[in-house]
Amino acid sequence: MLLENKTAVVTGASSGLGLAISRDLAHKGAKVFGLARRKEKLAAARADAGANFVPVVCDITDESDVARAFDVIQKAADSLDILVNNAGLGRFGALDSLSLEDWDVQMATNLRGVFLCTRAVIPTMKAQNVSGGFGGHIVNVASVAGLLGNPNIGAYNATKFGLRGLSESLMKEVRADGIKVTCIYPGSIETEFFERAGVPISANPMTAQDVASTVLHVIEAPDNYLISEVMMRPLRPAG
Repeated sequence: MLLENKTAVVTGASSGLGLAISRDLAHKGAKVFGLARRKEKLAAARADAGANFVPVVCDITDESDVARAFDVIQKAADSLDILVNNAGLGRFGALDSLSLEDWDVQMATNLRGVFLCTRAVIPTMKAQNVSGGFGGHIVNVASVAGLLGNPNIGAYNATKFGLRGLSESLMKEVRADGIKVTCIYPGSIETEFFERAGVPISANPMTAQDVASTVLHVIEAPDNYLISEVMMRPLRPAG
């Protein structure tokens, strides 16, 4: 896809990987609607990513908030070409000591939010698929935790395994409508994710910019070329 004058929506766009992806898309000429809950962080992201970045305050776990946000986007944009479901969080701990709140917030953000945002874009992307053409591209940011279970991250594993299954199912549902679906599985990335999760990060993580460059490569692939899954890891995580 050529990104000039395309419209993208990125969730969790105010920091980390979401900001890096938004910045790269904007610099390539796409109009990027960046969704996040923190208004002040979105303002900083706008200053970082430039004039092509449009901040949209939105809680992706709230159905009415998502509907409002996408109504704003569709009124402001001529198309809806890219959705990057990047927003996610982790709350780690043994399953028998994990609170229901910690379980629910991961399910809500990592799965419900993806469902709500994806459901919002599919009708427009299907309508853009004219005469067997190209409708759009949905990129879901999972994790290597969606491929391998480990102790003390069971709830997070469940959401990312679930996102893997959702992505594969959706890919098969909408590919005939000219819509690409890609699921990516990054390992440790140097972002605030680990600080907010309250667990240490590996000594030598990937950078958000490294992973964003791969996401851009996937999105810029030719229209009839579908990269459905990508796994990425630090070469030497221990340094």
